[in-house]
Amino acid sequence: METNKPIKRKIAKKIGNAIKFYREKLDWSQETLANSVGVDRTYISALEQGVKCGSIYCLYIISTKLNMDFKDLFDFKI
Repeated sequence: METNKPIKRKIAKKIGNAIKFYREKLDWSQETLANSVGVDRTYISALEQGVKCGSIYCLYIISTKLNMDFKDLFDFKI
């Protein structure tokens, strides 16, 4: 399967924006979220910037820690 990089980047950025929004809503730092999930702070930063695409499992854990519905990570249009 050939990857459409501009669309992949847009999707990753939309998911990252949702993570950042809910993290800031809880007044958590990236470090706090990273520690609760069990990943490095730089990974959370990369997700929020849309540089990395997290696995479904990792995104699920993040949504759980942020007290958000998992589906809300994907509530966007390209």
